[in-house]
Amino acid sequence: MTTPCIICVAITGSVGRKENNPAIPVTIEEQIESTQAAFEAGATIAHCHVRNDDQTPTSDPDKFAKLMEGLRAHCPGMIIQLSTGGRSGAGEARGGMLPLKPDMASLSVGSNNFPNRVYENPPQLVEWLADEMLKYDIKPEIEAFDLSHIHQAVSLSKQGKLKAPLYVQFVMGVKNAMPVDKPTFDFYIETLNRIAPDAQWCGAGIGPNQIVLNEWSIAAGGHTRTGLEDNVRLGRDTLAPSNAALVERTVALCEQYERPVATWQQAREILSLPV
Repeated sequence: MTTPCIICVAITGSVGRKENNPAIPVTIEEQIESTQAAFEAGATIAHCHVRNDDQTPTSDPDKFAKLMEGLRAHCPGMIIQLSTGGRSGAGEARGGMLPLKPDMASLSVGSNNFPNRVYENPPQLVEWLADEMLKYDIKPEIEAFDLSHIHQAVSLSKQGKLKAPLYVQFVMGVKNAMPVDKPTFDFYIETLNRIAPDAQWCGAGIGPNQIVLNEWSIAAGGHTRTGLEDNVRLGRDTLAPSNAALVERTVALCEQYERPVATWQQAREILSLPV
């Protein structure tokens, strides 16, 4: 039986602004409305950041709490995944929302270069975030920007420091990090299958490479991520009108490759999350 494809929608991120695309949801209300439309279009994971009124990123737990409350009310069953990324906070502040007990949270297990800075994930912080996720029964989504991150995640899992089975997202197309390269993508899959055969994986492409990773992932039997955080356009000269429009494009690729789109119940079962 073909594994249903889980579609994650990254609704806003920390970088894109209204000036880049007016459809980027910034306020809590905008994010809830945008996520509900994406959920109805077929997304079953919401990857969430929160913003201040001036659009700058924050890790404010109160804002995350309000967002979670709205998503649970308007998107019942959808998997809520909160970001612990480094653009919206520093040190342990990056995990200040974890006591809210979301279904999932992002976890970068190593450092790498970003377009204009180093994305720092020192071992002590990684282990603290991992411990907090275990403490609050949160499933991590490993954000792998490099091959070493896959190996490190498996190592932490074998030590009992990450909730198993692993869910690893291959992030490709960030400037100065791993480029979009098909042999590398294939090697990621081969490596993960060899060292963690029970793991699930997802592909995420940045900018115009979003649809490339969507197609590679769907064709290879994995899961995939879309959304305005990673890409604000439907085409070179066309802004995406909504997160839902990007989800609909991904659903069409699933149909093309005869992959069923996972329902929220199926997504929870695949990821070993309570239904």
